[in-house]
Amino acid sequence: MSHRWKIVFSTIAAALLFGAPPSHALDFSPDPAVKGRQITEETERRNKGFGDTQAEITMMLKSATGEVSERELRMRSLEEPENDLGDKSLIVFDRPKDVEGTTLLTHTNILNPDDQWIYLPSVARVKRISSANKSGPFLGSEFAYEDLTALEVGKYSYLWLRDEACPAPLGERTCHVVERHPLYENSGYARQIAWSDDTDFQLRKVEFYNRQNALLKTLTLGDYRLYLGKFWRAQDLMMENHITGKSTRLIWQKIEFQTGLARGDFDESALERLR
Repeated sequence: MSHRWKIVFSTIAAALLFGAPPSHALDFSPDPAVKGRQITEETERRNKGFGDTQAEITMMLKSATGEVSERELRMRSLEEPENDLGDKSLIVFDRPKDVEGTTLLTHTNILNPDDQWIYLPSVARVKRISSANKSGPFLGSEFAYEDLTALEVGKYSYLWLRDEACPAPLGERTCHVVERHPLYENSGYARQIAWSDDTDFQLRKVEFYNRQNALLKTLTLGDYRLYLGKFWRAQDLMMENHITGKSTRLIWQKIEFQTGLARGDFDESALERLR
């Protein structure tokens, strides 16, 4: 799970912070396929170099009838500097009791199936998640297992569709609208349409279309904050399922950067140590 982040700053301020020109000064190709990839690469470039992060997250699950339940979890992530390797993440549930200790380890790959393992306290064992099951819901939430892997540029083909006003409440900004098609095996999605602003190049909205090419879910990203003077992170992510009427909201708190995490904190033995 590559993420994506938000807050309103002027184009001039963003250029000073990132040392990068505003969108209109970037040399994008007129070819829609090339341009779509270039826009995504610019987002990746601006998010590179974070090293590692740790955060606390509140997960709020809302049923179709409006009932809300909450879970508390922690997430760690590790950036892989090599372009042919994907980032790694570890999610640990702390509350409530029925999910306490449940842990998901993810090694993101590019075109090969992502490696994912889950530790379930109820059976006291580690289970590897097969590539065929990654489109399924994660612990009853509206996020699929594949939604929780890092967004690596090489996992998709791209097509720039248009530029338009960003979704509310950022209507005063312009967003690039890019369609992306998964190239990796067993994706649950036929395609996704992503809105990223042309100032900070951060995702604002993503529509997910199922294998029948019907709109399945919409992810909106809000409350972006700036860390270390460079990295934008969204504090509020809402995934709405248009088929079931359910939704899952993730509220991020206490995000820390460059805490000294290493690859050894993200191997299978890490699941053993966390039991």
